[in-house]
Amino acid sequence: MKISTKGRYGLTIMMELATRFGEGPTSLKSIAEKHQLSEHYLEQLVAPLRNAGLVKSIRGAYGGYILSKAAEDISAGDVIRVLEGPISPVDFTEEDDPAKRDLWVRIRDSIAEVLDSTTLYDLINYKDEGINDNYMFYI
Repeated sequence: MKISTKGRYGLTIMMELATRFGEGPTSLKSIAEKHQLSEHYLEQLVAPLRNAGLVKSIRGAYGGYILSKAAEDISAGDVIRVLEGPISPVDFTEEDDPAKRDLWVRIRDSIAEVLDSTTLYDLINYKDEGINDNYMFYI
């Protein structure tokens, strides 16, 4: 499964709103300018986030968007599922080989566990502590 710009930019929007939580609405224009993204594209992404109840829109001259709940209560998985759909590396429902099917299920569940256990609060408060858990896999 490859996360598209929808998921990546959607997390950017949500992290900005989390950073500014409690300070009032944030305009998409300010997010777009800060991250050098298309405001029009962000408008397309925020609509499903609003429909899913993750953000609220505030109208008016000083309007914009706010999180509908605290950053601790919104996971990366919530955002990715709204914008990308179900989390699955492959369509394993048609897999005949039980060993391969089990592999795809375990991969899906592992990805979902990481996304669901990482909140917006975790993302905006992330500190790189120099831990290098990079592994090299050769296939």
